[in-house]
Amino acid sequence: MAASIREKQTAALKRMLNFNAPPMKNTAAEPVWKVLIYDRFGQDIISPLLSVKELRDMGITLHLLLHSDRDPIPDVPAVYFVMPTEENVDRICQDLRNQLYESYYLNFISAISRSKLEDIASAALTANAVNQVTKVFDQYLNFITLEDDMFILCNQNKEHISYHAINKPDIMDTDMEGIMDTIVDSLFCFFVTLGAVPIIRCPRGNAAEMVAVKLDKKLRENLRDARNSLFTGDTMGTGQFSFQRPLFVLADRNLDLATPLHHTWTYQALIHDVLDFHLNRVSVEESQGSEASPAGARPKKKNKKSYDLTAADRFWQKHKGSPFPEVAEAVQEELDTYRAQEDEVKRLKSIMGLEGEDDGAISMLSDNTAKLTSAVSSLPELLEKKRLIDLHTNVATAVLDHIKSRKLDVYFEYEEKLMSKSTLDKSLLDIISDPDAGTAEDKMRLFLIYYITSQQPPSEADLEQYKKAMVDASCDLSSLNYIKQWKAFTKMAATPANYGSTGVKPMGLFSRVMNTGSQFVMEGVKNLVLKQHNLPVTRILDNLMEMKSNPETDDYRYFDPKMLRGSESSIPRNKNPFQEAIVFVVGGGNYIEYQNLVDYTKAKQGKRVLYGCSELFNAAQFIKQLSQLGQK
Repeated sequence: MAASIREKQTAALKRMLNFNAPPMKNTAAEPVWKVLIYDRFGQDIISPLLSVKELRDMGITLHLLLHSDRDPIPDVPAVYFVMPTEENVDRICQDLRNQLYESYYLNFISAISRSKLEDIASAALTANAVNQVTKVFDQYLNFITLEDDMFILCNQNKEHISYHAINKPDIMDTDMEGIMDTIVDSLFCFFVTLGAVPIIRCPRGNAAEMVAVKLDKKLRENLRDARNSLFTGDTMGTGQFSFQRPLFVLADRNLDLATPLHHTWTYQALIHDVLDFHLNRVSVEESQGSEASPAGARPKKKNKKSYDLTAADRFWQKHKGSPFPEVAEAVQEELDTYRAQEDEVKRLKSIMGLEGEDDGAISMLSDNTAKLTSAVSSLPELLEKKRLIDLHTNVATAVLDHIKSRKLDVYFEYEEKLMSKSTLDKSLLDIISDPDAGTAEDKMRLFLIYYITSQQPPSEADLEQYKKAMVDASCDLSSLNYIKQWKAFTKMAATPANYGSTGVKPMGLFSRVMNTGSQFVMEGVKNLVLKQHNLPVTRILDNLMEMKSNPETDDYRYFDPKMLRGSESSIPRNKNPFQEAIVFVVGGGNYIEYQNLVDYTKAKQGKRVLYGCSELFNAAQFIKQLSQLGQK
C-alpha cells in the first residue's frame, strides 16, 4: 500500500525539523537540540501530525510563535516554519538584527517571492549575519492533513475562502481572483507533497471550474520549467503513481447544499456537529450537576476538557464511521473487558499476600508469579487503554446528551426520508412547532433540507404557515432568503441533486446498552442503522472514476497538465477506470461526505479516495454563512 498523504506530510515535516536532511536511522545518536519558531499557519499544520513528545524526540526543546516575545538563545540553531507574509518576513529580519540564535534555518510553508527573499538577504547583510542564515527552503506544505485520506486548506483566515466569500453577490473580480489563487496555491502544495500530477475534472460555470483552470496552468508551468520542476527526480521516483496518475475531481459546494445541513448519525460527524471539534481536537464541557440549562442559554461556567482524537487511537480509527448506537455499545464492551483485566490483577495480588497460610497458596505461587509479572508488565498498556476508554466515555456521553435533549435521532430519520423522497410519517409542521424537539437551529436545518430537496417548492400559503411556525420557534429566517435565491437560480441552471433512494431502518432497541449496568442511558433514542447510499459528491466521483456515462457528469471539463497543448475538451483521453482519486469541494466540506466516500471506497477493492475541502464546517457554521448571505 502506498504511503498516505498523512505519512507523506509527516515525513516532510520530520525532514524539515532535521535541518532538511532525511532523519537518521540510528536512534542511539543524540538529536541536535534546536528551537522551532512557527506562525499560526505552521502551528495548525504541525499540531494534527506531530505531538509534543514527537517534537521532543526530534530535538525540539522549545516551540514558540514567531510574533511572541522571545528571549535570545545565542548558542542554539532555530528552525523557522512560517508563511512568507510581509509581517513574518519583517519579524525574521528583526530576529537577525537582534542576533537571537546561533543559526537560522528558514522554511516557508508556501513559495516565497523573490522580493521578500531579497529583503531577508539585505537584513542579514546589515546585521552581519549572512553566515548564520544556513538554509532557506520552500516547503510546499500549505495544507492541513486531518486523516490518512482527508485534508483541508487552512484554518487561519478561513473566512477569506469560505462559501460566504465565494458566493457573495457583490464580490469584485479582483477579490475572486485572490480567493482562487489562495486555493490553488494550497492545492499545488498538496500535489507537490503527494508527488503526483493529476488528471483534473470539474463541472462548468462555477468556482470549481476557475480553480481547475488556474491549477492546470500552475502545474503546467511548473512541469515545463524542467530544471526547477517539483515533479521530477527524487520526489517522483518514490511516487506510488508510477504507472497511473490520480484523478482529481473538483466539486462545487453549490451542487449539494443539503448534506452540510443534515443531522448525522455517525460518531465522527456527530462530534463535529454537536461538540467543539477542531483540527482533530475535541473540547467537552465537564458537567458539574445534572440540571439542564435552558436551550440556547449560556450554561454556567464549566471546566472544558480537550481530547486529541489521533491515528494512534485504535478505538477511534475503528469506530469513527460507525452509527452512534454501535459506538455506545463498543465503549461499554471495552469498559467491561478492562474491568475484568483489572480484577484479575487485584485477585493475583491478594493471593500473593497469602504466603504460608495454606498449602494451596504455595503451589499456586510459582504459577502466579509468572502471572503477576505478566500482569504488571501489561500495566502501561492497561493504563493507556483506560485513558482511551475514559476519553470515549466522556465524548460519547456528551454527544448522547445532545441527541437526547435535541431529539437528533428524530431529525436524522426525518431528513433521511426527505432526502430519499420516501413517505413521511408525520408532518414537517409538527416537528417545527414541537417545543421539545431540538433548538431553533435544528428546525431551520430541517426546513432548509426540505426546501432544497423538494421537487416543487411549497406554495406561498404553505410557506407563510411554515415561516410563522419557525418565527414562533425563534428561528432566524435570513438563511432561507438566500436558499430561495439559490434555488431559483439553480432551477435555471441544473436539475436538483439526487440523494440516493435508500433510507434508514430502525432496529430493535439496543440490546447490550439497555441493560441497567451500562454507562449510557439510551432510553427513547432510536437505534437507527444506516444503509449505504451515495451522496451527490460520491456519485459524481463514482461516474468519473469508473468512466461511467451519466448526464450529470458527461460535460465535466477534462484537464491534463502533462499534455503539451492544453486542449479545450471534455473528452477524456484515458478510458480506463482510475485506481486513485482525490475529491475536493470548493466552498467547504464536512465529515458526512468524507464518511460517505470512506464507505464507498471500502466496497471497492484496491481503490483509494482522498477527500479535501477548502474549509471544514459543521451545520451551525454553515447556517451562519447562509444567513450572512441572506441578509445582503
